[in-house]
Amino acid sequence: MARTTQLRTYTVRHGMLDEWVDRWRAEIVPLRLELGFTIGGAWVDRERDQFIWLISYEGPGTFEEANAAYWSSPARDALGIDPADYLVHTDYRMVEEAY
Repeated sequence: MARTTQLRTYTVRHGMLDEWVDRWRAEIVPLRLELGFTIGGAWVDRERDQFIWLISYEGPGTFEEANAAYWSSPARDALGIDPADYLVHTDYRMVEEAY
């Protein structure tokens, strides 16, 4: 199984970056890890109100299938986090490790 990694850049509503990071760390990360994802790191660009992170998946099925399973899981629904409450723009890019 090949590992697939996605670079995600989120532009967060002004003034909500710290709240987003706290909820992401406390609620989203544990569920992602439970469902077979790995997190390669996360960074904050305060000047641009951006949150940048790497998420990878190496398991049965594709990254897209695993991501769809995450979004449709009852556990994700139970988090009660609507990304639209925090994020004004998202950018997803599949990346390959070069070093």
